[in-house]
Order: sequence, then C-alpha cells, then structure tokens
Amino acid sequence: MREIKLIVAASDWIVAYGHYNVLATHRTTFEITKDNYLTKRGNCIIGIKSSKSLKDLSEDMKNNLRNSNTIVRLILYVDGKSDAVTCMGNENLILNSDSKIIVRKSGYIDGSTLCINADKSSNELSREVVKKLREGKKVTLGLIVYSLSLH
Repeated sequence: MREIKLIVAASDWIVAYGHYNVLATHRTTFEITKDNYLTKRGNCIIGIKSSKSLKDLSEDMKNNLRNSNTIVRLILYVDGKSDAVTCMGNENLILNSDSKIIVRKSGYIDGSTLCINADKSSNELSREVVKKLREGKKVTLGLIVYSLSLH
C-alpha cells in the first residue's frame, strides 16, 4: 500500500498593513498589494504596503508553486488573531505581478495569481481578523508550500 506524505517544499513571510477601507466582502478572492492606498472599490483587498509581490518571491518558491501536486497553506496573523487558508499550486501559474498577490477560489490564472481553488475568499475570513485589518494593524502572512510525495 502506498503512503502519501506532505513535505514542506518552500516557505516565506510577507508583511502588509490593514486600512480603514478594508471591506473583505469579495466572494471569490482576496488580495494583498504593494499599493499604499485602498478605496472601497477594492473589496477583495485585505492588506496594503506589502513587503513583497509575486515577482519578489524566490525562484525556488515559484517553482514549487508551479506544480499541481502542491498544497499551499496561508496563515494570517493580525494583532493576536489568526486565520488560515488552503489552496493549490498549478503548473500554469505565471507569478510575475510586481504589485499584488491574489488568492483565488476559482481556477482562473493571471500574472497576479498566487494559488487557486482556495477554501476561503475575503468574505469568509475571520471577522475578528478583518476588524483588526480595518484598524490598520500589521498582518503577517505565512506562506507554506507542501509537496505531495507517494511512497
């Protein structure tokens, strides 16, 4: 009988900041951006002034994300509150945006897509976390990529 193991293939940390206009009401995505402003039209954006965009991720991280057998775990820490999102890597990921990182529930891919088939969008994130983001608190996003290994 074959055994399936999850192996940590890559990890990283990204820091961003909330904003009083964080709505977190989008039904299919959430986004972190390097932009230093946020309007209420950006209802998927949960963090601004990001320390990294997709373009800034290491080549090792990008190579691991570009694999359909990877599971991506994102952990958001905001002022003592946290939430976690699970999504999938994909061989078609482009990962070249120089300003944003988007997590998608769908399978849609463009240059700003970090991962697809996420189990949460911005409107499903913990409302305690969203409240802290509206207060402009720092959010630390832990990014862990797991590779599936069959033995």
